Amino acid sequence: MIHSTAIIHPKAELGNNVSVGPYCVIDENVSIGDNTKFESHVVVKGKTTIGSNNHFYQFGSIGEDCQDKKYKGEVTELIIGNNNVFREGVTAHRGTVQDKGITRIGSHNLFMTNSHIAHDCIIGDNSILASLCTLAGHVTVGDWVILGGMTAVHQFCHVGSHSFIAGGAIVLRDIVPYTMIGQDNAPHGINSEGLRRRGFSADTILQIKRAYKIIYRNGNRAEEAVSLIRESSQDTPEVLLLADFIEQSVRGIVR
Repeated sequence: MIHSTAIIHPKAELGNNVSVGPYCVIDENVSIGDNTKFESHVVVKGKTTIGSNNHFYQFGSIGEDCQDKKYKGEVTELIIGNNNVFREGVTAHRGTVQDKGITRIGSHNLFMTNSHIAHDCIIGDNSILASLCTLAGHVTVGDWVILGGMTAVHQFCHVGSHSFIAGGAIVLRDIVPYTMIGQDNAPHGINSEGLRRRGFSADTILQIKRAYKIIYRNGNRAEEAVSLIRESSQDTPEVLLLADFIEQSVRGIVR
């Protein structure tokens, strides 16, 4: 399962049935879970913990020093969950001590060719970053998010769960959950089709649409929208998530 040309530090920890292809390099402080597979020329460095059943395609750089000029060689981490796919040329960097020191990636995500996860990012589960998608430092991506090809997300932005961002978008503010964002960085309704595929009921989707209108169509300020959503959706946690998200937004939501 280990190719003769692979270089693996003797202190690296590899689980059962780990496959390491030609010319891969695995560093000293790396831990890899069962059934994870590395194609050729993958480099895994730093304090990096990788779960089980992940698949890394060729020329990936995983756990490298971050590209923040403040970074001075401190010990920071990259933590990756299970069942992720990292296609060709994906880069994922460790965190910085100016934040929590950890870049964290969940499970069941797909990272297409040459996508980039910068320092201190947090990515949930079941999301897709299409080719050449770039996350700047300190970005948070929720669950079931789709980021189109060549999308760029500004530092400290929060991309809400179940949102869909068109290819080529430049995300400068927080993206409200369930929202579809166009290349113009403006909201274009909710991701109804994605919600149906994930088992949201017709009534829940209707209530999310009504909340979307409160936020974007009725001329309400953000704080007014939060109050109205809470008043009208006390028994629907999927809708209350919108109010919580807006209240917690630091950069402000896309308007």
